[in-house]
Amino acid sequence: MDPAAVASQIDDELRSRAVAGRAAQEKAYLKSDLEHYGVPVPGVRAVVKGVCKRHRDLDHGELVALALILWEPPIHERRMATVELLDSCSSLLVPADMKVLERLLREARTWALVDGLAASVVGPLVEREPAAAAVLDRWAIDGDFWIRRSALLALLVALRRGGGDFERFGRYADAMLDEKEFFVRKAIGWVLRDTARKRPTMVYDWLLPRAARASGVTLREAVKPLSDDQRRAILAAR
Repeated sequence: MDPAAVASQIDDELRSRAVAGRAAQEKAYLKSDLEHYGVPVPGVRAVVKGVCKRHRDLDHGELVALALILWEPPIHERRMATVELLDSCSSLLVPADMKVLERLLREARTWALVDGLAASVVGPLVEREPAAAAVLDRWAIDGDFWIRRSALLALLVALRRGGGDFERFGRYADAMLDEKEFFVRKAIGWVLRDTARKRPTMVYDWLLPRAARASGVTLREAVKPLSDDQRRAILAAR
């Protein structure tokens, strides 16, 4: 498989799925500095699904090469296709790929790309490979709030399923509770909310003594799955 040729094919397919008027609307909505073709998310996913079907024997080296070639031009749909590709082939990734993923996260600069990379690509890798998970400790104190958000969201999917490393998440979230950055506050609440759907008591016990420090954004998300009594107690403690 020639990664450059496949990337060119993906680009052609993405352009062919552009919807008139969507590019300007999406660019404005995301406050994006990237070029936009105007392809709906299902269209991007369909293109990537087709690539994966045609190249079932894609190996690790080809995956990383294709991802980097796709990502390089500052075009939103190409970068979204990169995220979808890495998500579809995440089982091929190894701990050393955290360097590449960190680079993509730093360049993404929008939740529309960061969240999928962190939760659906980094997440399975750190769950599978403890060596990769150690990198999150550095991310959690990084000066870039998108990287701090990524450290939190990388733990989301496993916690949502009822497993995962809540102790690690709790350490990160506790250190970030006083932050003013909306995207960090929202991520803490998001992970707590999804964790609480299966383990409400664990989230309640963690959040109650911290309710006075947590932002309204965090609390509004976190308390949604809790019982009425738990919700009242947390809001009263605030």
